[in-house]
Amino acid sequence: MHIGLLQCDDVNPVLIERHGNYPAMFETLLKRVDPSIRLSVWRCLEGELPDDVAACDGWLTTGSQFGVNDGLDWVEGLCGFVRQVHAARRPLVGICFGHQLIAKALGGRVEQHARGWGVGLSFNRVREQRPWMQPPQPGLDLVVSHQDQVAELPEGAQVLADSSFCAYYLLEVGSCLGVQGHPEFSPGYSRDLMQLRRERIGEHRVREGEASLSVEPDSVVMTHWLLAFMHYWLDRTSNA
Repeated sequence: MHIGLLQCDDVNPVLIERHGNYPAMFETLLKRVDPSIRLSVWRCLEGELPDDVAACDGWLTTGSQFGVNDGLDWVEGLCGFVRQVHAARRPLVGICFGHQLIAKALGGRVEQHARGWGVGLSFNRVREQRPWMQPPQPGLDLVVSHQDQVAELPEGAQVLADSSFCAYYLLEVGSCLGVQGHPEFSPGYSRDLMQLRRERIGEHRVREGEASLSVEPDSVVMTHWLLAFMHYWLDRTSNA
């Protein structure tokens, strides 16, 4: 499968030597599940967008330090691309910022959460089981790092997983899938990122986040799901 990575940020230079940049994180994760994956990167944060929604089999967006409500030109351009992908029924998976981007682009609303930062490992209940969610399991626990959340669903969205902190954690909107968590983040990167942002996040929340990292995240499970989701939509569109 050929996946187009829509890169919306770079890892902080302080952390990049130890953890690599986002394309390397995603390539490592994807190839753990399917070594034949081919990844092409578009640096959307610099205004670079694909010319054709069919240029890749499926699309994947990274997280970002920027917000979908920041009024940035490249974010608005990327919203337009999301709408094109959705209309063409091509598979798209949004991670964190990308999850929020899908919701906003398709008519939902995103806002800063009143309870502050979500950091460390988030523990979520699976509410709806789909055929591509193999292996099935009752929960989905992933590393998170976010202030914003989806506050209002776009039309036709289905909530597949949630928690008391994040009501719309895993969303399906047609051929678009959004997850608030980061399957590409390791616990080590999460810990280092929290330390870098300690003053912004707050001491108590960082301590909670660090304590949560004793549990192994479901990164590989989520990767199986997102690749199966892409295959599911590719099969649907090829047989239409």
